Amino acid sequence: MYSERVSAYAGAVVWRNRPSGAGGVYPVLPDGCMDLLWVDGQLVVAGPDTRAYRPLPGPGREAAGIRFAPGTAPALFGVPARELLDRRVELSDLWPAARVRRLAGRVAAAADPRTGLEELALATDAAPADPALLHAARRLRQGATVAAIADETGLGARTLHRRSLAAFGYGPKTLARILRLQRALALARSGLPAADTAAAAGYADQPHLAREVRDLAGMTLNELLSLTP
Repeated sequence: MYSERVSAYAGAVVWRNRPSGAGGVYPVLPDGCMDLLWVDGQLVVAGPDTRAYRPLPGPGREAAGIRFAPGTAPALFGVPARELLDRRVELSDLWPAARVRRLAGRVAAAADPRTGLEELALATDAAPADPALLHAARRLRQGATVAAIADETGLGARTLHRRSLAAFGYGPKTLARILRLQRALALARSGLPAADTAAAAGYADQPHLAREVRDLAGMTLNELLSLTP
């Protein structure tokens, strides 16, 4: 069973997934975010995805994590998001192993691993995230065009793209596609018909929505909606 709540860490969400023993493994869809995971007693960083990620099934396998808003995690981990694109790496590959062992011990000792992960993030001394890129993420989530955001931030299209690679792992046009898919899924899960969902989320038409869902999620919209995260 999956559950989540808003984190005390700005813009983040903490979550936990406990196996129910029934059904398949729900795919992790691209969302522009990065996560710090607690899996099998290890701290693992999940980089930004460009396609659906399917966790390995396993009896009794449980995971918890803190999901950072787009553009905020690279400053925390000290690594450009581009270097972690479509990857899962142990935190010890990014930070000194001795430090990670101490942190893992604290998470293991916490009554709830979500609380341990949250405290880890809050205690980490990180540089502020790029405010221009945080603005870009907010505006893309609202459906603004990349050209409009380049004008608003004063960065220009090429600079915005370069800095987006470091902040998000991919350019703003890719992030726009991913965030639009997330908007569409929220609308479809609320019961809105597919044609109306496509129009409300900013797709040209329903076939356009179908192609994007297939490309980013690897399945049809109906197949995706039939699954329970």
